[in-house]
Amino acid sequence: MAKKTTYRPKLTKRRLKEWGWGYLFILPWVVGVSIFFLYAMVQSLQFSFYNLLLSGGIQLQPLANPFDNFASVFVKEINFPVTLANFAIGLVLQLPIIIAFSLIIALLLNSKIRARSFFRMIFFLPVIIATGPVMSQLTAQGVASVPMVSQNTLLTVLSGLPEFIYEPINNLFSQLILILWNSGIQILIFLAGLQKVPSTLYEAAKIDGASGWESFWKITLPTVRPMILLNSIYTIVTLATGGTNEIIELIYSVTYAATKGYSYGAAMSWIYTLIVGVILLIAFLLLREKEPKHQDEAVYRRDVEAAKTLAKLQAKNARHRRQRQRREGRAAK
Repeated sequence: MAKKTTYRPKLTKRRLKEWGWGYLFILPWVVGVSIFFLYAMVQSLQFSFYNLLLSGGIQLQPLANPFDNFASVFVKEINFPVTLANFAIGLVLQLPIIIAFSLIIALLLNSKIRARSFFRMIFFLPVIIATGPVMSQLTAQGVASVPMVSQNTLLTVLSGLPEFIYEPINNLFSQLILILWNSGIQILIFLAGLQKVPSTLYEAAKIDGASGWESFWKITLPTVRPMILLNSIYTIVTLATGGTNEIIELIYSVTYAATKGYSYGAAMSWIYTLIVGVILLIAFLLLREKEPKHQDEAVYRRDVEAAKTLAKLQAKNARHRRQRQRREGRAAK
């Protein structure tokens, strides 16, 4: 039986230089997170296993069981599991809508249309103005829903569903405009991915008789698949930490309640963090690029480069044929 070979990139001077620049660019983020985030996160985890007393300074009172605060969240907090279930279902409904809408708008903005830069600015504008207070005001004034959707009709259609499914769907339609406002960054990421697709691939596919729909599924979608994963992760984090998140509001009210306190709120926030981490892990496993089935990665890469070269040659030959046909047509006249 042949031994399976694995591809290991050589540590060339160019590769080491690229790695060095990459680490240099992420260094400010690493320093900022280490100074302002990691210490507070570890301290919050420590507080969740104690009873924090703020009289006369910070005092940590040991509990009979270190996990009492975590157990009390599910035993005493009736609203927390329901709110958490509504958030999870709402996230499952909102995520594909945001990703699909962002990809469609990116495809339109990447095409050759007039005032393309103006439309790109319009779709990115909500990222600047849609802060927490603005979103809250728009939601309170009832301008977040789609006017064509009748609320009474929607209630009639969804009346037979359980409440934990009905509420997220109702919220989805009532805040659909605000949900689509969260697509500005995703559109930019998709645009960056679409602009890296060689035009020769589309020309070669058109010569071979492929339609626009087939080119989308065979060329565009596989190319932007890493961007779909990136946008999905970004969208989940944005929705989980948004200003209109009911779970964050619940954690905030519990933290500053006189009968519960900071330790109780820290335990609740860590439970929420772990659940969001599980959702991120599931999204990563579902959307990640699978390893190629080739035994040798180098052979696979050579095949890809050969296919690209062939596509370029086909496109070049097609251009030459068109030029020759035009010259023959002018000579015939």
